[in-house]
Amino acid sequence: MSKMNEKNTTNEETKSPSNFIRTFIEEDLKAGQYKKVHTRFPPEPNGYLHIGHAKSICLNFGLAESYNAVCNLRFDDTNPSKEEDEYVRSIKEDVKWLGFDWGETEFYASDYFDQLHAYAIQLIKAGKAYVEDLNAEEIREYRGTLTKPGKNSPYRDRSVEENLELFEKMTRGEFDEGSKVLRAKIDMSSPNLNMRDPVMYRILKVHHHRTGDKWKIYPMYDWAHGQSDSIEGISHSICTLEFEDHRPLYNWFVEQLGIHHPRQIEFARLNLSYTVMSKRKLLKLVQDKFVTGWDDPRMPTIAGLRRRGYTPEAIRNFSDGVGVAKANSLVDIAQLYASLREDLNKRALRVMAVLDPIKVVIENYPEGQTEELEAVNNPEDESAGKRTVPFSREIYIERNDFMEDAPRKYFRLAPGKEVRLKHAYYITCTDVIKDENGKIIELRCSYDPATRGGWSDDGRKVKGTLHWVSIEHAYNAEVRLYDHLFTEPEPDKGEIEECLNPDSLKVITAKTEPSLKDAQAGMYFQFLRQGYFFVDSVDSKPGAPIFNKTVGLRDSWAKKNG
Repeated sequence: MSKMNEKNTTNEETKSPSNFIRTFIEEDLKAGQYKKVHTRFPPEPNGYLHIGHAKSICLNFGLAESYNAVCNLRFDDTNPSKEEDEYVRSIKEDVKWLGFDWGETEFYASDYFDQLHAYAIQLIKAGKAYVEDLNAEEIREYRGTLTKPGKNSPYRDRSVEENLELFEKMTRGEFDEGSKVLRAKIDMSSPNLNMRDPVMYRILKVHHHRTGDKWKIYPMYDWAHGQSDSIEGISHSICTLEFEDHRPLYNWFVEQLGIHHPRQIEFARLNLSYTVMSKRKLLKLVQDKFVTGWDDPRMPTIAGLRRRGYTPEAIRNFSDGVGVAKANSLVDIAQLYASLREDLNKRALRVMAVLDPIKVVIENYPEGQTEELEAVNNPEDESAGKRTVPFSREIYIERNDFMEDAPRKYFRLAPGKEVRLKHAYYITCTDVIKDENGKIIELRCSYDPATRGGWSDDGRKVKGTLHWVSIEHAYNAEVRLYDHLFTEPEPDKGEIEECLNPDSLKVITAKTEPSLKDAQAGMYFQFLRQGYFFVDSVDSKPGAPIFNKTVGLRDSWAKKNG
């Protein structure tokens, strides 16, 4: 049943960074252990994929690309009570969005239910599996502990004939859920708890999203996983470290069955600061409405990251950058942000948007006059061209770009101080207007007409440059300011409800250049001096774009909380 590519030479152009997994593969190929490389990505369709899965996708598909090989996409659909077609569709979309293609090798563990059942009968006939009548609690009790060996079940020595008969009745659905399971007969005194007669099948009278009501029993993950790899002809089964103790069990199964033996290699899963990687906890966030859904831009799901404005290139570069390790560690989320900024810097159009506006009146600028000033769209990309921005007597600037009692080294606007308006003119603050409560509501300024474009011929130095928007032409845009969902760097260590960040989302109305009214869903922008923003793909409408803050220009969180 193997679907491997006949070509399997290393492609140096697509070769990903060297690591211990690649070293093992090279050794196996050199020794003739496997003639060609064949990997797989085996997600369980019980939730949306997250950034940790993205690393595994990049690793498995990246290895296949390196060796001109195939990476299967195989859904581990062995637990129908938690699985949905929605999750299958989302997983496929995520893998494709990241830039990978599994071609014709889309498989499901359910494709092999008949073969797995036949393998189980083979083990029963060999005296290596038996039907268990103990309930779940009793099985746990008999299993023992890390320091205490387990003890044999009273049903362990049933005859082959009795086990075959009972397993057939289990298959036909003649027993109640929880009344019986099929167990492998290995060693109840093994120091590895996974080898103490693990459960292979349980009774589940649940409708399956692909096989319907055909099956009344379903294989456990540890039984289905290794055999599925074997059936597909996988050469190297790349798993995270929590499966290291399961490897002897997988090896035992394939050795007892006498079938193709993949090599399992474990690596450290991605642990990212301020991020939850548990699908169970992510599901809780969705179900308890702490977020708006799996694709909420605060979620670490690939769908959430995509909606927030992450690019597949940034995620792939991040995955390569963190590398493949043998020991678990915590990766600073700032490393992900750095990869994102590097990519967005090349593609995002530069525009001006004022998030917290204060009015500025340029008193010596002609009333009723509007100028169209030239602005570069992206200094990193000449092909992005230029645009014009309207300028008039009344403009908005950021409230925090003005300080009435400014210190000596304050380079933004202050009374009597001169600053540069990006693409426009030099202005000097001449007066401050306040309301009856003493709040500043308006600034009066003068401008130098000889500094059009933001430059002076007389050589005077102006250190501060501010962004701005013409009041007459401003577009009122909804902007969603996203921050970390959690206040603790390792939220997985406790109850997630206790460290939710109440400021993870702020919705404001910003004043932007008028051209942004026509921004299309999926467009990337850098709001000058603010950060990178992305036009929301779900809630935006033609003529009414919504801008999601993807990432700041610098890591303000570390500065604020460090």
